Amino acid sequence: MASSSQEPPQPRRSDRSPWNWLLIVPVLIPLLTFLFNRDEPRIAGFPAFYWIQFLFIPLGVTCTVIVYRATRKRG
Repeated sequence: MASSSQEPPQPRRSDRSPWNWLLIVPVLIPLLTFLFNRDEPRIAGFPAFYWIQFLFIPLGVTCTVIVYRATRKRG
């Protein structure tokens, strides 16, 4: 239903920022298992495979925060 008032149309939201491509990093890096498919070095008895996967969490959070801050609307 169209409004009969003379309000200006709302600008369309555009999510086409190049910063959004940074969100691919935390998705693709864990898929490259040849980078971390090994047993050594061990940290606190955990093989590299496990503790490297835990490092993906801060990687994903960092990428998300960077994209959020770079693309949020100010004002």
